[in-house]
Amino acid sequence: MSRWYRWLPAAAVPAVVAAVSLTSHAGAADLPEKSPEDVLAMLAGHSVEAFSGSFAQSSDLGLPEVPGELAGPGGQGGEEIATAVELLTGDHTGRVYVSGEDAARLQVMDSFSERDLVRNGDDVWAYDSRENSAVHLALPDHPAYPGHPGATAPGATPTPEELAKKFVDAAGPSTDLTVADDVSVAGRDAYELVMTPRTSGTLVGSVSIAVDGETGFPLRVSVEARGQEAPAFELAYTSFTLGEPDAARFDFTPPAGATVEEKTLPDAEGHWAPYPDATAPTAPAGPMPTVVGEAWESVVVMPAGAADLAADPMLAQVTRPVDGGRLLSTALVNVLVTDDGRVLVGSVPVERLQAVAGS
Repeated sequence: MSRWYRWLPAAAVPAVVAAVSLTSHAGAADLPEKSPEDVLAMLAGHSVEAFSGSFAQSSDLGLPEVPGELAGPGGQGGEEIATAVELLTGDHTGRVYVSGEDAARLQVMDSFSERDLVRNGDDVWAYDSRENSAVHLALPDHPAYPGHPGATAPGATPTPEELAKKFVDAAGPSTDLTVADDVSVAGRDAYELVMTPRTSGTLVGSVSIAVDGETGFPLRVSVEARGQEAPAFELAYTSFTLGEPDAARFDFTPPAGATVEEKTLPDAEGHWAPYPDATAPTAPAGPMPTVVGEAWESVVVMPAGAADLAADPMLAQVTRPVDGGRLLSTALVNVLVTDDGRVLVGSVPVERLQAVAGS
């Protein structure tokens, strides 16, 4: 919750609020009129800890089709790229159940498979029905471990709440905020908070967050690419119910015949995010990414060896050659794989990635 406080009113964080343009527009529904400052305070103060709901993701990023012969198992790492491209294209649906900080379940439904991420106390499971394989992790008693399982599992679609937190946390004072007309999401009246980058050095035109008018909970996140009117990416609840889900939702037993891999936390970097602070008992091994720049113009740089993509046969299918390497280009995100094996990612023009790679 602390990430949201950087957006609280001037009495709490004057430097942030003073740097953000706060304007509002009349709402179209019956919700009381609120300023962007008011809506941000609702986000910061929402106390929804138990709920269930269904959500849907739609994407129109202009990504290429994944060739079927490369998307299947057996490729030289091609399955990982195929999964990433699959998640960024087309439509996906899922369900989420949350009960406090130590019980949650995220289910992502694909055409012929389902992926589950379940936490029940100290037990965490990640299951892929396509492969009929599961990873089990027993959490140590450590306060730094994130209490809410979400986007830490590979290939897991984040929930609207997680996505909203990422955008709000990353944007800061480089963003103009407005409140557009009220909307209805999952049958609930909501405020529409619009975040518009102040810089032209990003592919993002705007981000809209539908904030539940009763609880302050984020119900929908829509991202528009610069120069486009229709959302390039949208993640929204299609149903939303407050209250404790059935406790049985958090019980998980691998299906018969499933391959189960037991992981200890220091050995789980491939499946779970590392501890977020310096109190972690074990630091992850291998080269770590770095971030160049700030807010909307930031670029994540993964050093050579952090992602073994250069030899992947699918790389040529989803990228095109540019100066210095190969480029995966979408409406919202560009990925540059350099000739020396580095990977640069950002919601920025390719020229920005090339400049960072050459610096």
